[in-house]
Amino acid sequence: MAKVSVYNMEGSEVGSMDLNDAVFGVEIKEHLVHQAVVQQLANNRQGTQKAKNRSERRGGGRKPWRQKGTGRARQGSIRSPQWRGGGVAFPPSPRDYSFKINKKEKRAALQSALTSRVQDEKFVVLDELKLERIKTKDFIKVLDNLQVSKALVVLADKDFTVEKSAANIPDVKTSLVSTINVYDILKYDTVITTKAGVEKIEEVYA
Repeated sequence: MAKVSVYNMEGSEVGSMDLNDAVFGVEIKEHLVHQAVVQQLANNRQGTQKAKNRSERRGGGRKPWRQKGTGRARQGSIRSPQWRGGGVAFPPSPRDYSFKINKKEKRAALQSALTSRVQDEKFVVLDELKLERIKTKDFIKVLDNLQVSKALVVLADKDFTVEKSAANIPDVKTSLVSTINVYDILKYDTVITTKAGVEKIEEVYA
């Protein structure tokens, strides 16, 4: 069973905590992690790119010149792809890029991502994370105490003060336990949560 240190908001170690191996000590399955990231990025695509083909371009109804006898190549329309102002030969059109992966695979990918953060010592547990006021400087001070710059902050419950305090920091994102995903865990260098957050993660994803 993996064990991590528990820190307070001043950056001092105040204890330790055992982690559930079913979530934080699994075999890392890189192919599932890759698949989960590709799925999330694909599902975020709008798929609204569009260009016109020759049938959608205005004009070109009349044959530009007769078929034979002019010495020029035969042409049927001035809106063919080889003409300036013509349609695109194989244009992009609106499409849905999203796809699904199995729930078990998705959970295994998330467990693998969390395990990798624990193994890399990039998983920081706080005894509590509470701010008295909405103040970005106060949150930056907590990060400095922990010697962390780019972080995903996982909250056990919704905390408006913490979320707003972190909102203007470019390399920090707050997320609830129920909304964490593989892409964010890998994108941000460190995962920060509380003891209550760890317990909820183990409850939801074990």
